[in-house]
Amino acid sequence: MLEVRNLTKRYGDIVAVRDVSFSAAQGQILGFLGPNGAGKTTTMRILTGFLPATSGTAKVAGFDVFTESAEVRRRIGYLPENPPLYAEMTTEAYLRFVARIKGMAKDTIEDGIDRVVKLCGLETVRGRLLKHMSKGFRQRAGLAQALIHDPPVLVLDEPTIGLDPRQIIEIRSLVRELAGQRTVILSTHILPEVSQICEKVVIINDGQVVLEDEMKNLTRSGSLEEIFLRAVAKVSTPEAAGVSTER
Repeated sequence: MLEVRNLTKRYGDIVAVRDVSFSAAQGQILGFLGPNGAGKTTTMRILTGFLPATSGTAKVAGFDVFTESAEVRRRIGYLPENPPLYAEMTTEAYLRFVARIKGMAKDTIEDGIDRVVKLCGLETVRGRLLKHMSKGFRQRAGLAQALIHDPPVLVLDEPTIGLDPRQIIEIRSLVRELAGQRTVILSTHILPEVSQICEKVVIINDGQVVLEDEMKNLTRSGSLEEIFLRAVAKVSTPEAAGVSTER
């Protein structure tokens, strides 16, 4: 469903990601792990069409991210770390607006709103202004906008950051429910999040992939925390060391 090969992003002499390659199968939840500054968000922005790559290839459902971006956008939903919400809109009006700009057919929009409102647990705040909602509900609204056009691939960048423990549990549970029919890429540096819901792990450090494996294989040789620490402790190349400007 997702194939990334030799993806590189340069900002002048600075290399944010270097030769990044990994894949995710249909219906799989992939944890994209790395310390702060590893290049996670840069990679996610490239995959979702928000940033151009310097070199390399990426395909979503067989469509090239760089040469067939319109087709990719129809098949991918993106929740950035800070959800793109409009505070003066109600939840319902916001979702209707997003559905229109994503090109949904008019006769499918209302059913789409009903579907994601129910799926994301937004029934009680459907008519409430987004600025009057808790962070947990705003995060749910952000997830709903990513799902409104029913994409087969979902990219989530730090979806539980800043939430309280109850809200974290709720969002994690919702992400689990989304798996199976959808491929989910979960970018995070929270290890328990990955160990609880992900089937595959990719670890990136200094802009390079240092580990890619199934969760069931990784946990045979120790805890995810131990594996993560060993992976990020690997010696970086002189060019990559300290070059990432990304979170």
